[in-house]
Amino acid sequence: MQVKINSVKILGLMLCLVYVAGASAADVREIGWQDLIPPRNFDDPFEALTEDQLYDLGTIVRTREFYKSSPSSVSEEMLERAETLEKELDQQGIDVDGLLARRDEIAEKRRAQAYSVVEDLNGKSIRMPGYVLPVEFDGQKVTEFFLVPYVGACIHVPPPPPNQMVYVNSNVGIETKGLFDPVWVEGTILTTGKTNPWTAFDGVLDITAGYTMQADGVEPYEYE
Repeated sequence: MQVKINSVKILGLMLCLVYVAGASAADVREIGWQDLIPPRNFDDPFEALTEDQLYDLGTIVRTREFYKSSPSSVSEEMLERAETLEKELDQQGIDVDGLLARRDEIAEKRRAQAYSVVEDLNGKSIRMPGYVLPVEFDGQKVTEFFLVPYVGACIHVPPPPPNQMVYVNSNVGIETKGLFDPVWVEGTILTTGKTNPWTAFDGVLDITAGYTMQADGVEPYEYE
């Protein structure tokens, strides 16, 4: 029995498949690490200071704290140096006492900002680059990992802010050459945080990621 196939119908079906594939690809949004940080909703006066000004402010703070806890450990030269720095900052329009009065307040707001996420990303299909910090293995394949923005995160330097880490689940698993393989990850991102212990060189760290992700695909990041 022969079945006659209408070429017009075949062409229509092919065009339909191409359209669906294109629409599916268009639904996947490529993002970077900055896209995971929500707009800041507070003024941070310390960000306006230069590195030299921050260093001088730190010297004043340390001198005051040393003098408060152990006056005999602070020399006259140290006190004079701190006083001179404070006058110089005042001449530059910097209110040292005003800044220090807000230090704890700004620190708490920075902490809250580090844990905040972009709620509009919840449930979205995204594609983003990063480095693999393995957590769970199935044989030789990594099935769960932290996606981090730079090499050395959580090992040589403190962990990035929670909203700069993504905890990734991969059902298929990926093969890695070691720590911090550069990859592209594609899948569904959720604004649900996850804290997971990770064994570093100097002990076990509880690392918190502000986002989780179910990976549909993970592929090596190719440098141009």
